[in-house]
Amino acid sequence: MHPLNFDNRFVRELPGDTDGFKLPRQVHNALWSEVQPTPVADPHLLIHSPEVATLLGWTETDIKHPDFAQVFGGNQLLEGMQPYAACYGGHQFGGWAGQLGDGRAMSLGETVNANGERWELQLKGAGPTPYSRRADGRAVLRSSVREFLCSEAMHHLGIPTTRALSLVATGDGVLRDMFYDGHAAIEPGAIVCRVAPSFIRFGNFELPTSRGDIGLLEQLVDFTIDRDYPELQGDTQAKRGQWFLEICRRTAVMIAHWMRVGFVHGVMNTDNMSILGLTIDYGPYGWLEDYDPMWTPNTTDAQGKRYCYGQQPYIGHWNLARLRDALKPVISDASVLEAGSQLYADTYSATFGEMLAAKFGIRELSDEDAPWINGAFELLHKAEVDMTLFFRNLAEIDLQNPTLEPLHPAFYRDDLRQEHQQAWESWLVQYCQRLQQDELPAAERRARMNAVNPRFVLRNYLAQQAIDQAANGDNGMLQELLEVLRRPYDEQPAKAVFAEKRPEWARHKAGCSMLSCSS
Repeated sequence: MHPLNFDNRFVRELPGDTDGFKLPRQVHNALWSEVQPTPVADPHLLIHSPEVATLLGWTETDIKHPDFAQVFGGNQLLEGMQPYAACYGGHQFGGWAGQLGDGRAMSLGETVNANGERWELQLKGAGPTPYSRRADGRAVLRSSVREFLCSEAMHHLGIPTTRALSLVATGDGVLRDMFYDGHAAIEPGAIVCRVAPSFIRFGNFELPTSRGDIGLLEQLVDFTIDRDYPELQGDTQAKRGQWFLEICRRTAVMIAHWMRVGFVHGVMNTDNMSILGLTIDYGPYGWLEDYDPMWTPNTTDAQGKRYCYGQQPYIGHWNLARLRDALKPVISDASVLEAGSQLYADTYSATFGEMLAAKFGIRELSDEDAPWINGAFELLHKAEVDMTLFFRNLAEIDLQNPTLEPLHPAFYRDDLRQEHQQAWESWLVQYCQRLQQDELPAAERRARMNAVNPRFVLRNYLAQQAIDQAANGDNGMLQELLEVLRRPYDEQPAKAVFAEKRPEWARHKAGCSMLSCSS
């Protein structure tokens, strides 16, 4: 395999725990712990992302090398790798959870490619670390398939995200209680290699502050700015303030993108929030199918719905407030910290406003547009309409002779379509009158809408079908889904089956709608 250029600044420049013990424990005065992947029985590559391999400087020949599966299955290390698990805390479901850390993830190192880009390689499911608590540090095939596919799908949708290089089956069984109901079973194990410029989270800063270790907090803040935000200028305090504001801005943009495509993260704890504004930690996520702003894909959140679709912008704001609290001891200008909240709100409002205009095919939103836009979302909810299909097919409406027919494939229930038919027809007339005000040529309007409204998203029932087949040794659908999701805005008529709404059999089937945090 072509060698990579490792420059492991995180472990080189920041204090760590080098005892080498994997026993679960509280780790103080350190930002990382030295670890080693636990070898597996029979690592073999199931799928990889060609684009991510290219980012790292690898070709298909490198991927096919026998050592590749050994390295990314945790059985070997490449020269220059220095595995570690990061130490961080976090707020989980609104409450402070104390130390958390990388319990089933471990970073192999930071590699710098020929373009000077820094990429951190991280295995998820490679065995226990000091932060595994009572768990085994492993991951199962179902969660690993979902993380691999969604990481790449989100990238190709144009949403800031961590990436995935590879998915390796381990040949080992992993004991999991999928529904937390006392019926544990052995499932096939797997390991994903995730890739990002950095995996630092809000929780990395919360933990030192909670312990009163302000010196450690300062080290991490200034390191993160120097390595990950080298464009910031000024003295130390000026850069720290600019840095916090930029985190607020990036987080707002990321969540606006989630709302644009109907993505629900499912576990927006502060330890799952990237300091770079990237979507991170793909657990019980999902896409809205029949539009419901109160829907959450997370069974753990089924009652409280803290992390449902409609709450995501507000939770982003709440999480940034927790980061602000953590940074108060090291940012002397309190007004900068307060300004972050307003910047987040303003950025989200402006960004999502632009996205909404594009989704509906108008040039620019105005206050007068609120009633008919709100009316559309109310009807989507009442009539159980698929969000992805609705917006994609909306581009096909004939302004001169508007009918509901192009939207029929988006309705889940014919009875609800008929019940709300008159309201929909009235809305269509109002909508077309609004479009005519802009005088956009039909082809330009359609192209504008289709550039932000995907034809293909990673529906949970599709991911589950790919998981079931992969568990039986057939990776065909896994590969086919990856190929389709690399071009989510193209029609791809030969792959139309992957654009269909959720079938009725999948409405309540395990893995096809809501998911647990079990991995």
